[in-house]
Amino acid sequence: MCVGVPAKVLHIDGFSALVDVMGSQMNVGVIFVPEVKIGDYVIVHAGQAMSIIDEEYAKESLEEWRKLVDARRDG
Repeated sequence: MCVGVPAKVLHIDGFSALVDVMGSQMNVGVIFVPEVKIGDYVIVHAGQAMSIIDEEYAKESLEEWRKLVDARRDG
């Protein structure tokens, strides 16, 4: 099973993009989504943007990720 995390694209530089994942920024590859634009949401797995996703779905998914993180932290 693979797990992908939703991320918002902040900047694009060739085949790399700066994305925001729950407040953390990182660079990921965008070779699999050459049509990606700044402001799009993508699913990131293993340092690569794998697909572009709908903003509403991304926000719902991020809410669920936040619940998981909070539950783990609260213990």
